[in-house]
Amino acid sequence: MKIATYNVNGVNGRLPVLLRWLEETAPDVVCLQELKAPQEKFPEQAILNAGYNAIWHGQKSWNGVAILARNNEIKEVRRVLPGDPEDEHSRYIEAEVNGITVGCLYLPNGNPAPGPKFDYKLRWFERLTMHAAELLASGMPVVLTGDYNVMPTELDVYKPERWVEDALFRPETRLAFKTLVEQGWTDAIRKIYPNEKIYTFYDYFRNAYGRDAGLRIDHFLLSPELDKRLVAAAVDRNVRGWEKTSDHCPVWIELADE
Repeated sequence: MKIATYNVNGVNGRLPVLLRWLEETAPDVVCLQELKAPQEKFPEQAILNAGYNAIWHGQKSWNGVAILARNNEIKEVRRVLPGDPEDEHSRYIEAEVNGITVGCLYLPNGNPAPGPKFDYKLRWFERLTMHAAELLASGMPVVLTGDYNVMPTELDVYKPERWVEDALFRPETRLAFKTLVEQGWTDAIRKIYPNEKIYTFYDYFRNAYGRDAGLRIDHFLLSPELDKRLVAAAVDRNVRGWEKTSDHCPVWIELADE
């Protein structure tokens, strides 16, 4: 079973790129972030025509998350992260697909830091950590994937010394990610490539992609039940070089059958 995550940076504007990637790689489950489309403007028919069922939580102008499944039913569990009834950002959606609980997330950026946006990021991280603990306790096979907006270590960022004050790399952010992982989750990319430089995001400026000056901010966290089924993981880096593409690369894992 192949599960992918992809911050599309505008699902309608990048639809040709998304459809081409789906056709070329055929993942079984896809988590999308940054739809930047209200609920009624999600391109459901185009996704269906590509062979995928979909659930989504849209939002006008920014945010937005979706889960797609090929040849599988999607049973939606929730479309908001618990813990703050006043939070109106569409940043989390969760479903059951083929016996696996899939949490698709788009964690807040948090810049400028310090400040209100950074405080919101850390509060959101706390809510995610609390919910993640409940998911682990359920004993279900769970994957939490998406754009976490955090570089966990210096290996995950080009020229880390330039990022020390950024919300994605501040000590508080990295500690929050570490605390989450240490509940018992496996960082799938780092399990397969423990010491390799791997990036999932390249800025549009200063030829970042051409210079391989990137960040690893799109992650897969696996529960113990899925950790033992992990057989492969990779980044589709070439997609970042396509015309009118997102600034993120698709990332995927492959799980063995039970």
